[in-house]
Amino acid sequence: MIQSLLIANRGEIACRIIRTARVMGMRTIAVYSDADANALHVRDADEAIHIGPSPARESYLVGEKIIAAAKATGAEAIHPGYGFLSENAEFAQAVIDAGLIWVGPRPASIIAMGLKDAAKTLMAQAGVPVTPGYMGENQDPAFLEQRAAEIGYPVLIKAVAGGGGKGMRKVEAAADFADALGSCQREASASFGNAHVLIEKYIQRPRHIEVQVFGDTHGNIVHLFERDCSLQRRHQKVIEEAPAPGMDTATREILCATAVKAAKAVDYVGAGTIEFIADASEGLRADRIWFMEMNTRLQVEHPVTEEITGVDLVEWQLRVASGEALPKRQDELKIDGWAIEARLYAENPATGFLPSIGTLDHLEFPDELRIDTGVEQGGEVSPFYDPMIAKLIAWGETRDEAIDLLRDGIDGTEVWPVKTNAGFLGRLLDLDEFGLGDVDTGLIAREVDDLVHPSEPEPEELAEAAALLCASPGNGPVSAILGFRLNAPPRAEARLLDDAGNIHLVAFDEVAADEPTADVLAFTDGFARRYVLDEPRGSGHSAAGDGAILSPMPGRIIAVDVKSGDIVTRGQKLVTLEAMKMEHSLTAPFDGVVAELNAEVGVQVQVETLLVRIEAME
Repeated sequence: MIQSLLIANRGEIACRIIRTARVMGMRTIAVYSDADANALHVRDADEAIHIGPSPARESYLVGEKIIAAAKATGAEAIHPGYGFLSENAEFAQAVIDAGLIWVGPRPASIIAMGLKDAAKTLMAQAGVPVTPGYMGENQDPAFLEQRAAEIGYPVLIKAVAGGGGKGMRKVEAAADFADALGSCQREASASFGNAHVLIEKYIQRPRHIEVQVFGDTHGNIVHLFERDCSLQRRHQKVIEEAPAPGMDTATREILCATAVKAAKAVDYVGAGTIEFIADASEGLRADRIWFMEMNTRLQVEHPVTEEITGVDLVEWQLRVASGEALPKRQDELKIDGWAIEARLYAENPATGFLPSIGTLDHLEFPDELRIDTGVEQGGEVSPFYDPMIAKLIAWGETRDEAIDLLRDGIDGTEVWPVKTNAGFLGRLLDLDEFGLGDVDTGLIAREVDDLVHPSEPEPEELAEAAALLCASPGNGPVSAILGFRLNAPPRAEARLLDDAGNIHLVAFDEVAADEPTADVLAFTDGFARRYVLDEPRGSGHSAAGDGAILSPMPGRIIAVDVKSGDIVTRGQKLVTLEAMKMEHSLTAPFDGVVAELNAEVGVQVQVETLLVRIEAME
């Protein structure tokens, strides 16, 4: 058995691996960048070693530094987690060549399944059904556009080396193809160092179903049933569950057997996921489910599989890497209950899901859920990495029970001042379609307008906030008593200002206290608000709509589509920023001319930097 383990990752997955490794009696070694010097995974590990500056390309993505850290600390094995170098075959081979144990599949398997076009060809040869499309070498834009027309719109452009929703674009019509292809190739090149793409038919009523597979070095391969990951935004998973709703026993057996066949085709060892796309227009049918790709690593959503099978997948990874056989045979694996996971991100759905960074001054999770996180109260959400704060996981004997438990847990999640998608997650769970299991990958896009905006605060919330803020007599702008009531507290009125700039005139019952509260945090249905007493303010606020295009977040400029003096129309793309692994396009607010341009490709900008100023034409 491995005695010492270096985790070549950060955040919640590093903490997750450390937790299991410690139970197994292993010494754990963390690595960290400048930005993560005080991170939770650094303190959780038995030992930690610095590997470079904050950008991942200078630290977590530098294989030589990871291997050197393992050598320096006497680690026997390296676990890559997911993301970063986890599916990098060259790194895996370098680890092995250095005389270390690689906790993952053989490099040859990573290579075989790493490029989506080659993987689909291999799967087709192995008798695994694949979706129709183009997976050839010709990357000429005109040729790709022609093939897309032959396949028939809508189509999906996908980076062959992609993953995690990066380098993927849905194209509805031929007129949009060129722009989508360019954007996809830029993102693929930046994220994976490979701009090569494939084109495939976009399934109109798609569900994303995946099967957890596991192999050992003794020739055994099993599946641990399926997960449904259909609730996605911009091809990134938001809520996952196991098993898949609407999956009958016969279809499950065929699907899982197909996944095992796919894994055997590449002589697979370790934890892997076979991802399928299903046409759910007539429910889940085995003849309408096609191979999409294989992820040769542990998945973010692996906890839901653990919850329904009682298996610790990280423990299995470490045992298999140590040369042991799989702990269970296929006939020993059963489904028990239902599990659902929600990804809590540091982002603001009300502003187009822009990332939110900063210090987590207040962070509280409910006790009734499994929480996988890599942060704690007082920690930082950095602009350098994925904005995930935590995974919230609920298990119940039935699907309805799991949904109710997760919904209550989201209500009990408190994060401030960093913005989160908690309220958005709660509303997703409340959708009738989700409750019925009638989901597909387009559900969020269809319902997004009703999912993102905070609800109006309830009168009870405002009254309680006002009472706390005005607890001491004479504090703040409190009006005269509204009326005397025998044997009842006096009534007063206050003007409250919330963090969005809204003013609320609130009547409330005064309460006695030694000191009033300076500000009040309220967490309702996953939405967070802060209230203070409204003080008289001047009228010197600048007017909106002046044509100033400011950077909404720290990021790097990756495209500038205009030049000074250009005439632009409302909605025209001006500048594209890359932040937290995502592209964000800034557009013209009205018709006008580019009067000022301060944007240059490759430059890193801070929040509220003036990038472009548009003047209306007379």
